[in-house]
Amino acid sequence: MARDEWIRVPVGDDAARWATRGHCRRVLLVVHNVTAATRLLDVLPLFDDDFRVQVLVTCTGSSAFRSGVAELLADVDVPVLPWEQAVATPVSLVISASFGGQLQEFAGKLTVLSHGVGYTKTLAIPDTGYRIPDTGRRGPVPVFGMSPEWLLDEDGKPIADALVLSHPEQYERLRIACPEAAPTAVLAGDPCFDRILAARPYRDRYRRALGVRTGQRLILLNSTWNPESLFGDGGGDDVLPSLLPRLTAEFPADEYRLAAVLHPNIWHGHGPGQIRAWLDRARRAGLTLIDPLEGWRQALIAADAVIGDHGSVTYYAAALGTPVLLGAAPLSGLDPAAPVSDFVREAPRLAPGAPLLPQLESLLATHRPLPGPAGFTSSVPGESAARLRRLFYDIIGIPEPDVPALLEPLPLPPYEPPSRTAPLRVLTRLLGSGEVSVVRHTDPCPEPEGPGQAHTAVHEDTRDPSPLVLADVVFRYAEATDPRFGSPALWTSEVLARFPECALAAYVTGPGSCIVRTRAEGLFHLTAESTADADPAAYASAVYAWLAAGKSLDELVGPGLAMRTGPTLHRVLITPGGHRS
Repeated sequence: MARDEWIRVPVGDDAARWATRGHCRRVLLVVHNVTAATRLLDVLPLFDDDFRVQVLVTCTGSSAFRSGVAELLADVDVPVLPWEQAVATPVSLVISASFGGQLQEFAGKLTVLSHGVGYTKTLAIPDTGYRIPDTGRRGPVPVFGMSPEWLLDEDGKPIADALVLSHPEQYERLRIACPEAAPTAVLAGDPCFDRILAARPYRDRYRRALGVRTGQRLILLNSTWNPESLFGDGGGDDVLPSLLPRLTAEFPADEYRLAAVLHPNIWHGHGPGQIRAWLDRARRAGLTLIDPLEGWRQALIAADAVIGDHGSVTYYAAALGTPVLLGAAPLSGLDPAAPVSDFVREAPRLAPGAPLLPQLESLLATHRPLPGPAGFTSSVPGESAARLRRLFYDIIGIPEPDVPALLEPLPLPPYEPPSRTAPLRVLTRLLGSGEVSVVRHTDPCPEPEGPGQAHTAVHEDTRDPSPLVLADVVFRYAEATDPRFGSPALWTSEVLARFPECALAAYVTGPGSCIVRTRAEGLFHLTAESTADADPAAYASAVYAWLAAGKSLDELVGPGLAMRTGPTLHRVLITPGGHRS
C-alpha cells in the first residue's frame, strides 16, 4: 500500500500534531483471520481503562480465510494499520494468535497465543506461501506452533518473545520439538476456556435464549474446518448431508432441540449465504445455526450432548463434561503426542448408518466424562486474565493497573427459538381423563413408528405449499396485534375457509398461548399453566387429537388439558371464545 494511504492518527508521520493523546504505549494486535481475531478479542479487555495504552490492529493478509475480517474489525472500532505501516511503526507489544505471516518483521516484542486448544494440528505448508525456514530436519509433518518451521527465524532464533501455553504438557512437547523456543514459553492458561467456565452459572439463561424448553435436550452439532471434519467431504464417507435430515426427522421435536456450531473458516471460506443454503432443509426442520463469533460458547454451555469431531470446540465440550459423539475422528492431522489425539481415540463414535436416537439416548444414559480434556485444557483455570495481563505489562514496561485483571463476561444471546416450518407428522394417544400424549416428528421419511393416531400439522409459511392442502392442523406464530393478519380470529377463520381439509387452525401468540378455531367448536384460547413449557402448536395438536377421538371440548374447559411430551407433563387451560379467563 502506498505511503499516502497510511493512517495519520493516532500513529503516522505527523501524528503528534493530530493525536489528542500522543504519549501512549502502543499495543498491536495482529489478525490473520476471524478465528484468530476472536482469541485476540478475548484478551483485549485486559487493557480497558488504561489511558497509557493505545491499541492498534493490522492484518497479515497471509490467511486463505480473509473474508469477514474487515467486518469484524469495523465492529471492534480500533485503528487498523496497513501491514506496511504496522511493521514500520514502533510499538511496545505485538500480540498474535497465529504464526502465519511475516511476524519477524515487527520491531516490537511479540507474544503469541494459541487460537485453539493448545497446539495440536500438523501442517506441512504455511497458510500463505510466505517463507518458512528450512531447518534441515526431516521427519514427521511439523506441528503448527510447536515446530522449528514455525517458531524460528532464518537465523534459528525464536520469532516470539513469549509463547503462551495453557498446560505444562505443551511445554514438554515444545521442549522436544523445538528446544530453542522453550525459554520463551509462558504458562498463562486459556482465556477462552476461562470465559466459558465463568459463564456456566448462566446455563439456564442460555438454554432459554435458544428456546430450549423444560424436558428438552439440546443436541449441538459441531464441526471444525478441513475436508476430514464433520462438515467436510474428504474423509471417506460424506456424513453430514444424510445425517441432517435423519436428525431432524428421528428426534421428537418437543423432546430435542437441535443447533449447529460451525468453524468460522467454514462460514467465511464458503460464505454465510452458501452455508445457510446448504442447511436450508435442516433449518426449516428446526436446526438453528449459531453465530460462530458471539454465540458458540453459550451454546456449548447450554448443550446436553455434542456430535462433533477433532476440533477445539468438541474438546472444550468434553472438558466441560458434556457427552460427546464423534461423527468424524481423523488422527492423521493431529500431533500423536497431543492430548486431543488420545481424546479422539477414546471418545465414543457415532454410527451414521444406525438409528440415531438410540445412540444419543445410550450416550446420555451411560456417559462418564473422560479425564483428559478437563485436565489438559488448562492447568490454571480461572487465572488467565491475571497471568496474561502481568505478562503484557512486563513486556510493555509499565506497572499494571491497580484493579483486578478481568475478562469480558459472555453476553446473553438474543432469544432465538426454533423456526420450524417443515411439515410435522404428529403421533397422539389419549392416556386418560383429559391427558394426551404428543410426539411430533419434523418432515419424517419414512413414516415415524409408534403407537397412537397420526395427523399432519403444517406451518402456514411452509416452503412447499402442497402439504397445506391435506393438513389436519395449520398453525403460525405472530403477535396477537400483528396488523398483517388482521387478528387471530380473522386469520383462523381465513385458514379454515382456504383449506377445506383442515380441521383446526392455531395462531400462536406467545411462548405459552395459542388461539384456536375448529369448524364445530369455534374459537377458543389455550393458555399454559405456570409449570407447562412446550410449543403451543403442540397444545393445538393435542386438542385436535382429543376432538378427533370424538371427545367434547366441554370436558376440558374446566379441568383443562394435560399434554405429555416424553416424560414431561404440561397442563393447559382452555377458554371458549378466544379470551383469557
